[in-house]
Amino acid sequence: MNNLADIYRHLPDQPSEKTLARADYESRHWSSSIPGPLKPGTEDHKRAVAQMFRETFNPYKPSVIAWPKLDPDTLHRITSLPIWDIAVETEGKARLRMAAYASMLDDPDMKDALSRNAWEENRHKEVLTKLVEAYDIKLPPEPDYIEPKDTEWAYLVTGFSECVDSFFAFGLFALAERAGLFPMELIETFEPVMQEECRHILLFANWLAWHRATMPWWKRPWFEARVLAVWVFLGYERVGLARSLDGEGNERAQDNNFTVSGAKDMTNMDIALPDLMQLCLSENDRRFAGYDHRLLRPTTMPNMVRAALAGMKLWNNVAARFTKIKEAA
Repeated sequence: MNNLADIYRHLPDQPSEKTLARADYESRHWSSSIPGPLKPGTEDHKRAVAQMFRETFNPYKPSVIAWPKLDPDTLHRITSLPIWDIAVETEGKARLRMAAYASMLDDPDMKDALSRNAWEENRHKEVLTKLVEAYDIKLPPEPDYIEPKDTEWAYLVTGFSECVDSFFAFGLFALAERAGLFPMELIETFEPVMQEECRHILLFANWLAWHRATMPWWKRPWFEARVLAVWVFLGYERVGLARSLDGEGNERAQDNNFTVSGAKDMTNMDIALPDLMQLCLSENDRRFAGYDHRLLRPTTMPNMVRAALAGMKLWNNVAARFTKIKEAA
């Protein structure tokens, strides 16, 4: 693997429309030339995962993004979203955590893929920083980013958190586009970032399967206990109980549940929770559709949402039948 900083130096400042279209297509469509199944734990699977992440790289450059001029209402809508400080900090933490875990890996293929993932997280932070500057969004001082002591725990928290957040973000992003409350230029600017999040959680799901398949059997129970603990931690965080310190040491609450509640801020459309959940499922499937079907996809959130939708449907059917019986009595 070459120095990852070299990637940024060679990004084009003014790529042609043809170059942009080709890069966008290649970032969304990829299949391995390796025949047969790609079983986690095998060399074929590991090489395919690393190759996918390397070959679907989109070479956009944050410093040359032309941020569109916004009318006063749209500008207020953008600047009032309660997410920018959390988003910037999240990407900063993700870069550090992924780089720290990648540095521990001995396998060259996975080390390369996770190092590139860390670099892309830093690029996401640059995109958000440029947006904040372009629209004069006031943020509290950033906290110090400290390398985690427990790198595996930090990487698991970051990876599973991205799986949760990206699933809902796919739906919210589509909802915002349909509502037309944001200019198409701004939607198109963030589209590559959204697709990169899809690639990131695709990598995480396949790293997780590879890691499970290659670890000694006696380590597996402890690892699965840690995975369960991560989900408990994320559940605690998502119900809004988490608090953090800003850069000046002041405690402040964070709306870590924005991915669910954000529909009200992203659109003026009334959308029922089941419809939003179905939209998230559809968008999740659409974004993964172009990648080799033999690679594993994140399944926890889609399965939980499908189960919730089935439960809502059953409840509505029972409630409707009970109402009919009551009316007939």
